Amino acid sequence: MRIAIRHTSHYQYDQPVPYALQRLRLRPQSCPGQTVIDWQVTVDGVEPNVSYVDGLGNRVDFVRHERNKREIVIVAAGTVDTEDRAGIFGAVDGVAPSWVFERETPLTLAGERVKALAADLRSEDAQLQSLHALMGTIHDRIAYQPGTTEVSTDAETALLNRQGVCQDHAHVFIAVARALHVPARYVSGYLLMDGVATQTASHAWAEAYLDGLGWVGFDAANNTCPDERYVRIATGLDYRDAMPVSGIRTGQGAETLTVEISVLPALGQSQSQSQS
Repeated sequence: MRIAIRHTSHYQYDQPVPYALQRLRLRPQSCPGQTVIDWQVTVDGVEPNVSYVDGLGNRVDFVRHERNKREIVIVAAGTVDTEDRAGIFGAVDGVAPSWVFERETPLTLAGERVKALAADLRSEDAQLQSLHALMGTIHDRIAYQPGTTEVSTDAETALLNRQGVCQDHAHVFIAVARALHVPARYVSGYLLMDGVATQTASHAWAEAYLDGLGWVGFDAANNTCPDERYVRIATGLDYRDAMPVSGIRTGQGAETLTVEISVLPALGQSQSQSQS
């Protein structure tokens, strides 16, 4: 399937910003399951001139703003060919070995509720079967409710509140998998959805590393494994490693961010119903 994507992030400030640094993780890379046909990232109409691969294998653009700015417009756009691999990304690791992703982070700490969910899965079931069961359990326990959590919400809080968005579903899955000593990582990207012309956020899911299969994706928000509707951008220990835009700035003014994302099939291909 060929998917056309356009992701616009519009930052506005009520006072001029003297100086800002931004890291952009907005470039998909060709890898198992996807081939990038064309892609461009621009900041205020200009392509970034500093780009590197971080320690987790993500392509990062580094942007410095040194003028008194009241707005910054970042646009990432292009087309990607995808295929359905039944959620199996494989053993391609790039930079970081799988054992790195057994480490807890503040967003994926195993608290009381995470440990209880992990204990429920300790059985004679095969590891893959247990993780599919975990995906379904998270989908049932955490209602998809935009606006009910923050980017700083951790897995334990999401389980307590029983509501959240795809980031929260992914963090809970990762936390439980690591409690079971299964390497797990966060994946940011895009999802082609039925009847949705404009999205206000990118998508996220989790991957677990299984002997014999490598990395396998689990999208608990939609209770499915990634297929040809998914385009991956970055991976990390949690959201903070894979967030589309991060950075710092000087000045005391308030910031307003507006995000508009279109993910559409190219060449008249059909769409499917999902949640982001």
